[in-house]
Amino acid sequence: MIVRTGVDIIEIDRFESQSLALRNRFFQRVFTIRELSLIHNSFASAAGKFAAKEAVAKTLGCGIGEVHWQDIEILQGSAGEPDLVLHNKAQELSGFLGLENWSVSISHSKQNAVAFVVAIGPER
Repeated sequence: MIVRTGVDIIEIDRFESQSLALRNRFFQRVFTIRELSLIHNSFASAAGKFAAKEAVAKTLGCGIGEVHWQDIEILQGSAGEPDLVLHNKAQELSGFLGLENWSVSISHSKQNAVAFVVAIGPER
């Protein structure tokens, strides 16, 4: 079995301290329309999704660049859990690596958001 992991942590005030114009431009570049509808102006939620995207990219072994921000989408499952959807290059790379099952966990404190990602697939 193939097992890959990724983790990322971000300070929530990184978003709070940005000017509104800069934050809006950044959010439009990083988050999909569906993600923005779930964030509801919550800096903790935005930071958690951002950390999860970074953790997914690390799990893919490439970081952001080879895959684009919006190739990794962090939605919400029926019980409120993070639900990962891969698109375009991220989906292609996941298939190439044989990663079939993904699990994303996001947590927050007052200051930080952290995300941990595990991906598994059959031995090749």
